[in-house]
Amino acid sequence: MYQPIFRITPGISKALMAIEAVRQSIMALPIDIEMLASLRETARLIATHYSTQIEGNRLTQVEVQEAIAGACFPGRERDETEVRNYYRAIEEVERLAQQVSPLREVDIQRIHGLVMDGQAKPTPYRDGQNVIRDGASGGIVYMPPEAPDVPGLMADLVGWVAEAMAGGELPAPIIAAVAHYQFATIHPYYDGNGRTARLLATLLLHKAGYGLKGIYSLEEYYARNLGGYYKALTVGPSHNYYMGRAESDITGFVAYFCEGMADAFTAVRAQAAKAATRGATDHAPLLRRLDPRQRRLWEYLRLQGTATSADIATHLGLSQRTTVELCRAWVASGFLALHDPSRKNRSYRLGDAFEE
Repeated sequence: MYQPIFRITPGISKALMAIEAVRQSIMALPIDIEMLASLRETARLIATHYSTQIEGNRLTQVEVQEAIAGACFPGRERDETEVRNYYRAIEEVERLAQQVSPLREVDIQRIHGLVMDGQAKPTPYRDGQNVIRDGASGGIVYMPPEAPDVPGLMADLVGWVAEAMAGGELPAPIIAAVAHYQFATIHPYYDGNGRTARLLATLLLHKAGYGLKGIYSLEEYYARNLGGYYKALTVGPSHNYYMGRAESDITGFVAYFCEGMADAFTAVRAQAAKAATRGATDHAPLLRRLDPRQRRLWEYLRLQGTATSADIATHLGLSQRTTVELCRAWVASGFLALHDPSRKNRSYRLGDAFEE
């Protein structure tokens, strides 16, 4: 079983105390459902922009928002696809966070599938060796473990996470930090490892109750301190996994992660407090009932008022048959209501509770 080596330093303890204080204060705030949705969408867009920017994406934050809405940027098709895929992966992370089951390898593989191909289809681990090189000099920065060792290392990591989460002895931010570090160290794929590692950490935080209503992003902290991010990930006496990296003390990365998390939490505290003044009722429990597709439709119908099943299918990127079945189920659950029940012009609006 994987056993990480690290120490709880005074700096880490201070960061954990700050994280907990902000978490408690924000979770108690009565933020109205409309403002909460707006803050969450902003956080998703920020996370998408900065996490893909770290990997070299050239779209600005405004362009990221436009690309996700369907805009095209000639000559930057790869960048468009990358941000759309990452946004879908965030939605999958939010869906997985609602499940009470422990983390599974297939969850990570599905996230990677979305990051790389835009499909929630588990992707197999790499079948050969890869190396990370310095972009300027071409020199080897890191040589990950060999492909035959990857499945066992990933199984050990997921097992350690499940045990640590269930045990309750380690704070969730430390578990997320270790998972982020070890996933990046194993480097189980040829590409997309950094983005998947960051999403994995987010998933674990959300599952452990550190989702902060979905209104924060850690990716901006990494991007703005990219040198520190890479330096924290680079530990051990050698760039070779088998020459000390596997047994290295990762206190530095745990500290970097927890300090970044405290920074991100503190940054949204004032924003959340301001949002809370716009309404005395906390509709967060109602919004948490929505899966990612329902949330996207809820935001769409807030602006459009009504929509046909064809409109909904286009907006969600689903087949007409799937959309009709979903609409039927959503009407039964109260999420949607029939606006025009006629077969020829059938259209839908939000159910009364969600419209309010």
